Amino acid sequence: MTALTPNANLPTNTNLNTGNTVRGAGLNLHPAAEPLGENLNPAGMWRSICWAADRVALSGDLDTRSMQRALEQLQAWVDAGITDIIDVRGECDDRRFVEQYAPHIRYHWFGTHDAGYEQPDAWFEQGVQAAREALADPTRKVMVHCHMGVNRGPSMGFAILVSHGHDPIEVLEAIRAARPIAGIIYAEHALDWWHRTQGTPETIAHSERRRVRNWLTDRYVDVSWVVSRIRRAS
Repeated sequence: MTALTPNANLPTNTNLNTGNTVRGAGLNLHPAAEPLGENLNPAGMWRSICWAADRVALSGDLDTRSMQRALEQLQAWVDAGITDIIDVRGECDDRRFVEQYAPHIRYHWFGTHDAGYEQPDAWFEQGVQAAREALADPTRKVMVHCHMGVNRGPSMGFAILVSHGHDPIEVLEAIRAARPIAGIIYAEHALDWWHRTQGTPETIAHSERRRVRNWLTDRYVDVSWVVSRIRRAS
């Protein structure tokens, strides 16, 4: 499908072409992949569409500094069948841009900041609820993103997939396979929130949190290095 090519005379009511997309009805996790090692390219992966599950994608944000690039990215999301955007950046949002150029996409903004501290329960609750409402319809697909797609977006994606009954470790493996630059540093917070909302016995909840903590430690991603490579390219 040909992407729009914006110019100075682009009419304000121009919408992206929705075309005929084939949307999956399942919510299956994508299989784990071999680690990329030295081939890891954070800048190249920054704004790539990364499918952690059949209908849950992760990415960085739209590059709205350039109308051309932002429209090309948004067109790629449309072509991929994205029907809902969950934007978790506290620093900004693209609601007006998306509503102007892809009004059929539902835009959900649940902003927070990536300061390394524990994320609030309300943040997980709002994002997961929006995603679950969207994914209850087998024709809808969700894009979850923050700025770089390293911590906040992948952590919200983790919470969404765990809330659908997937094993936390399998979710971590699916996210990391789809998006090797994902640090997912708020995954333990997400799991703690989920267990408390479900009334999980503390012995089980503690064991699950320890499994997640150990997995993140054993499969550590140098988030500082990833961020520095993305900033260098931006």
